[in-house]
Amino acid sequence: MTEGGVYVYAIIPAGEALPADAVGVGSPPAVLRLIRDGRVAAVVSDAPPQLRARRRDLMAHQDLLLRLTEGGPVLPMRFGAVAPDETTVRAQLAGSQAEHLAMLRHLDQSVEINVKALPAQDALAAVVAEEKDVRRLREAVRRRPDYQANVRLGEAVATALSRRASEAGKKLLHELTPMARAVAAGPEVPGCALNVSFLVERSEVDAFQETVRRFADAHMESVELRVAGPLPCYSFVSSRGLRPTAAGV
Repeated sequence: MTEGGVYVYAIIPAGEALPADAVGVGSPPAVLRLIRDGRVAAVVSDAPPQLRARRRDLMAHQDLLLRLTEGGPVLPMRFGAVAPDETTVRAQLAGSQAEHLAMLRHLDQSVEINVKALPAQDALAAVVAEEKDVRRLREAVRRRPDYQANVRLGEAVATALSRRASEAGKKLLHELTPMARAVAAGPEVPGCALNVSFLVERSEVDAFQETVRRFADAHMESVELRVAGPLPCYSFVSSRGLRPTAAGV
């Protein structure tokens, strides 16, 4: 057994080589190696002692995955997947090989792009101009200012901002979905009207991002968009059969 376990970064086709000079997590950075079984291989290293989600290691993990995607399809592992030994990893590869191969084919030549939609931060003037209830409450505060009236006005503004962002998010989702090979809803984020990841072919990334930019410009009084990517395809990898037995961190 490797002391501290085996850190697993990704699963790739067995014929793929590691990127030149690529290294893993830890300080000093861990030396990478491949564990092959049949037609798939796991990219691994020795797990560093006292592994924690430090920025340095998070970036090293993601940078390696992005470099791997340049060479071919990748089933990325989330940060911190640790198996007790190589035998465990090899057994997992053998037991789920057909599933891994099918998913690798599905993800080939694709990346993940995440889009979040939040209420516009500088849209008060538009809200007042376009929302009758907000305009009425604002006039009431001007005529007779008091604490409760201000609270009602603040709540009405917040509600209107959230609703406008949600409506814009639905329009954006409708516009972007035909441009993606698959769509995956992300976890709820406080204050976020939309959190969705798109599986996009590499050849379509520029067009996809340009569509998002145009939409953001056209709806800046309703929504603020935050785009992350290209990313490893985390959201489109089934968890079944991909987590090493006794994953550690």
